[in-house]
Amino acid sequence: MWGLATHPSQDIFLSCSHDRQVCLWNTEKHNLDWCITLEEYGLCGDFCPSGSVVTVGLNTGRWVVLDLVTREVICESTDGNEQLSVMRYSPDGRFLAVGSHDNFIYIYNVTESGRRYSRFGRCNGHSSFITHLDWSKDGCYIMSNSGDYEILYWDIAGGCKLLRNRFESKDREWASFTCVLGFHVIGVWMEGSDGTDINALCRSHSERVVAVADDFCKVHLFQYPCPKPKAPSHKYEGHGSHVTNVCFTHNDSHLLSIGGKDTCILQWKVTRGGVGESKEMPASASSTSTSSPEPPAS
Repeated sequence: MWGLATHPSQDIFLSCSHDRQVCLWNTEKHNLDWCITLEEYGLCGDFCPSGSVVTVGLNTGRWVVLDLVTREVICESTDGNEQLSVMRYSPDGRFLAVGSHDNFIYIYNVTESGRRYSRFGRCNGHSSFITHLDWSKDGCYIMSNSGDYEILYWDIAGGCKLLRNRFESKDREWASFTCVLGFHVIGVWMEGSDGTDINALCRSHSERVVAVADDFCKVHLFQYPCPKPKAPSHKYEGHGSHVTNVCFTHNDSHLLSIGGKDTCILQWKVTRGGVGESKEMPASASSTSTSSPEPPAS
């Protein structure tokens, strides 16, 4: 399992995996709302800010847009012939960024509440495959990471231009923070890490904490920002395989983590605790096996 996305306003989330299933889960009821099987397997996804559709990136370079109510594919496109690694809507819903293993980021104009897409441009500058990306709060800029540990910044509104002067992006505010490389998250990397030990991270919507998924079956929770090396963290066990992705729910009430070969989803309840009143931490977890499309028993 690799793909994970939470709804912008409801207690639901989406998962996609190598069995070609795309599943919509309910965090409050702890059950499966629906599940469909695609022709290829999904690796990433994101909900449109309108909340009515979700986009899933596949291993062939194709991506599809699904209606949450009818479950039908309402739009699809193909970018290159390599797998897609990240799908990310701009916070205002005007753009969709598609990160691919062909080293490009494809940008689309989005209209009709996520039901119509047209190519806007392409970000060309990375020398390895795209791993993570985030939009600025004004929806005009992108920060991206790649497989060779590059951090690049892009002016999307100005025509998908690479920003050579990185100092300009020093104080820019980001709508989300999922990039594993960056000044704000230096402290999440352990000494001696080889660059692939962290698979994913996610900043909470409150911008107080950041959750990290690593290769050693652990979920970590750090304070945000985390600019100092060897920062302290809470560590949580539960997965039996490498943790591939983490994501906070829309109101930060829960953290979701998914495992690779253990094919498990853990739902962590976020509570206040630790040092200081503002410290937040997952207190407990509930898990769901995704090996079957049937809703789990309570």
